[in-house]
Amino acid sequence: MKDNFSVQAKDYSRFRPTYPPEMIEYIVSFVNNKDTVLDVATGNGQLAKELSKYFNHVYATDMSQKQIDNAEQAENITYKVEPAEKTDFEDHQFDLITVAQAIHWFDFHAFYKEVKRLLKPDGIIAVLGYGLFKTNEHSHKILSHFYHDIIGPYWDPERRYLDDNYTTIPFPFDEFEVRQFEANFEWDIDQLTGYLETWSAVQHYRKKNNDENPVDLVREELKESWEKGDKKVNFPLLLRVGKISD
Repeated sequence: MKDNFSVQAKDYSRFRPTYPPEMIEYIVSFVNNKDTVLDVATGNGQLAKELSKYFNHVYATDMSQKQIDNAEQAENITYKVEPAEKTDFEDHQFDLITVAQAIHWFDFHAFYKEVKRLLKPDGIIAVLGYGLFKTNEHSHKILSHFYHDIIGPYWDPERRYLDDNYTTIPFPFDEFEVRQFEANFEWDIDQLTGYLETWSAVQHYRKKNNDENPVDLVREELKESWEKGDKKVNFPLLLRVGKISD
């Protein structure tokens, strides 16, 4: 698994969008026994924090110590620095395993082998994430130019799985049909640009261009456009849920 997010761990915690409570409740509804859950590649711990409201104990792992250091806390959450594909948990320990906005970075074969080792016989795996957001037409044109033309060459190949809304990731489980969800926010310009700066391609651009921030290339134009618009953003949410085949 690649670590593209340690550098901006604090910003990741501040600016990444959250998942709506009804989506979390829906995922939990697939789980019969709500004892232990594992949130893999937890990042800022936002999903782990939500799951802590439903489960007796939440384990959350990430390969980045900096992400863990900035993660949200709760009494029944245990954070550990571990790669997704190889953990030290016991066999058949978890009722639910979740991965939010991260599975596209994994070694699929190794990770799914680990999932099958860790899940209880009736356990559930849920993969979730969010695609490229939509906004007002004028700002969208600026953002599309930024996404495709300015930082486009700096995206990792794995980004295509998000562009495909996770429909093309391997998923070797008995899969459930699921509801569609979306997340809607009203952001000021600082929230918008802060979110853009958490993108992995922005970090790659900076590394290749003497730490020049590519967001600065569109910042003023985007700010002017944003102030004229409704400041609303809409994220399509991605969800796949399954269980181990009988």
